[in-house]
Amino acid sequence: MDMSLVSGLLAAQSGGVQMQVAATVLKSNMDAEKSAVMTLLGAGQQNASPLANVAPGIGGNLDVTA
Repeated sequence: MDMSLVSGLLAAQSGGVQMQVAATVLKSNMDAEKSAVMTLLGAGQQNASPLANVAPGIGGNLDVTA
């Protein structure tokens, strides 16, 4: 077999492994983000009642860009 052909096949196989690893890491990150969002949403629902007596306009200009 020609060495350039072997080299090309090995590079393609390595690229496939890298894609599998990247997909696994991406899924893990997405699961972590989903968990964080669900936690924040749950905390907001639990803590909504203490804010019922707050004056109008409080929290209206909340900057959530971080």
